[in-house]
Amino acid sequence: MSTGTDPKQRFHRSFLDHVAVLQDQIEELKSISTVAGERQEAIDHILAGISKIQNEVADVADTTPAYDRKQYSETIKGLQEKLSDTTAALAPKSRFQFKRTAKHVDMGAPENDPRLLSGSFSRNQHQPTAAPGTPKLGDEADDELKELPSERDYNAELSRPSASAIRKPSFSAARTIGISHQTGLHIILPSSAAMATASGSLINLTGCIVDMSIPTSEGHAFPGLAMRDIKKSLIVAGRVAGPVHITGISDSILVLVAHQVRIHDCKNVDIYLHCTSHPIIEDCSGMRFAPLPACYMTESDKAAENQWDQVDDFKWLKAGHSPNWTTMSEAQILSDEIWTKVVPGRPGASVVETLAKVGISPR
Repeated sequence: MSTGTDPKQRFHRSFLDHVAVLQDQIEELKSISTVAGERQEAIDHILAGISKIQNEVADVADTTPAYDRKQYSETIKGLQEKLSDTTAALAPKSRFQFKRTAKHVDMGAPENDPRLLSGSFSRNQHQPTAAPGTPKLGDEADDELKELPSERDYNAELSRPSASAIRKPSFSAARTIGISHQTGLHIILPSSAAMATASGSLINLTGCIVDMSIPTSEGHAFPGLAMRDIKKSLIVAGRVAGPVHITGISDSILVLVAHQVRIHDCKNVDIYLHCTSHPIIEDCSGMRFAPLPACYMTESDKAAENQWDQVDDFKWLKAGHSPNWTTMSEAQILSDEIWTKVVPGRPGASVVETLAKVGISPR
């Protein structure tokens, strides 16, 4: 349970946490798809985060020593420069490329003699006409527009109507897993998605069930995971070796194994968690925590310390327990049968019916 500390120290810790989150998010930009504006959304989110900590530093400027103010300012400037450099490196290149080969021009040739009237000679007059169907060689072939390969859009495929109640996108042609802008889908990632766990993101989901536990098991954990703008959904996020950033989630249930968990701007969320460090919340309310369900536990999880209930609320500076989070009682925790028989999907059950079984109402 968190206890009160000096406000300046708490602010300093909060600032460093924000900076770490933003640095991780900038690093993750390269793995976020440009499809449907996902990367631009992530950039806008980072810009908003930088603006937020700028405002927070300004709010406490009167009580902050000059040296600390300078350090905060330089750190923020470093974030801005890192974001600028990263976005510049990721700027989309043209889908078409011109490839030209430098060629020596003989200025002594009549057609290149500037003393002669323009149009007196044409270079084309001295070039043989190729027979129809003859392959183009040299400059002609190099000057043609060459289209670059496009990225497969798994989200567009998920959005299409399907006879199957449960979607199982393979992500076999991807390095990362990114699911976004979906409503009312039950998605279970198969083992083939294990090769796409270089990073993960879940963005803008409503009334969905997403289970990523299968591909992230057996040594294929995400190095980092971002979840943002999710409503009335059940997310079994699987395993994450590094940090998890959770932002703007409401009326949902999350299940995850992670090294670090940072939660911002969330409301009425149940989190079933195995975490080897203190979970951090900020600007949250109605958060409830419970240990990871037994069916998702591994032997290594059992051997590691689980600090699921050692939550730090960076916006609660008073002594005593924060009112923004609590632990769930045995009666409130979902049963093993729910996790093993209901969440994987039952024959004929709709997404709405399955969500109702875990206590998530569509309204």
